[in-house]
Amino acid sequence: MKLLRYGESGAEKPGMLDKDGGLRDLSDIIDDINPAAISPAGLAKLAEIDPATLPIVHGEHRIGPCVTRPLNFVCIGLNYADHAAETGAQIPKEPIIFLKSLGAFCGPNDDVVIPKGSTKPDWEVELGVVIGTLAKYVPEAQAMDHVAGYCVVNDVSERNFQTERGGTWDKGKGCDTFGPTGPWLVTKDEVPDPQNLAMWLDIDGQRMQDGSTKTMIFNVRQLVSYVSHFITLHPGDIISTGTPPGVGMGKKPNPIWLKAGQTMKLGIAGLGEQTQKVRAD
Repeated sequence: MKLLRYGESGAEKPGMLDKDGGLRDLSDIIDDINPAAISPAGLAKLAEIDPATLPIVHGEHRIGPCVTRPLNFVCIGLNYADHAAETGAQIPKEPIIFLKSLGAFCGPNDDVVIPKGSTKPDWEVELGVVIGTLAKYVPEAQAMDHVAGYCVVNDVSERNFQTERGGTWDKGKGCDTFGPTGPWLVTKDEVPDPQNLAMWLDIDGQRMQDGSTKTMIFNVRQLVSYVSHFITLHPGDIISTGTPPGVGMGKKPNPIWLKAGQTMKLGIAGLGEQTQKVRAD
C-alpha cells in the first residue's frame, strides 16, 4: 500500500493511492496515518480495503508528511561507503546517530527555508524507515518485525552550522523545514529488498546524487536493532538511514551550496518523488 496525508499543514487528511495513482480518501476509515493506523493490526485492516471503493479526491492538494509527527526523528550519519569517501571521512565502526529537530519535519513538497546566517546549505536524499511497533533492545533477527514501511527523506543540512560552529551535528540538521518526508509511506510488503533501491537528487534539473541503498555500510535491519539499544523507537518514528555520494560538500574541486530560488527534486525507486523550492528566511 501507498499511504499519504493531504491538505493544509496541521489539517491533513489520510489517503491511499489506487492502482492508477489516484488519491483516495481514508477519512471515513481512520483518523490519520498515525501510530494506530500503521500498527500491524491497522495495516492489516487497511489492506482489506479495495481503494476503488473509497471516495476519489479531485484537484491539486498539498501533500503533507506521510505520517503524523513522530516522537523521534532519528538520522544516521556517514552510512554509505561512497559518501564517506567523497567527504574524506573514515568508515564508521558503529552507526553514527543524531536526532533531527521535529521542527524540521515537513511535507515532501513544502519550501525549504535557508536560515539566517547560513553559508553552506546542502542536500541529502535518504531512505526513511517508518517504525510500526515499539522497538527496544531488538535483536537484528527480529528488527524487520518492527518496520511498517519506507519513505523518502531529504536530510537538508547546513554544513557551517554542522561542522564549524562547535558541538554536535544537530544545529546544522534541525533547522525549520530541513526534513521533508514523503510523499508516501510504502508498506514493507511492497519493498522486498530495501538494500537495492536506486536513489537520486537533482538541483535545477542537474543530477547531483545518483546512488543506491546497495552501498549502505549498515543495513536497515542492523540500524533498527542498533538504534533500539539506545533510543526506544515508537510507532511512527522515522530512521533516516544516510545518503549516497553527490552532496554539495563533496563536489570537486569546489563544494556547491544551495541557493535561494533553486529547486530540489529527488526520489527513490518505488517510494515516490519530492520537489522543494529553496528560499531564504
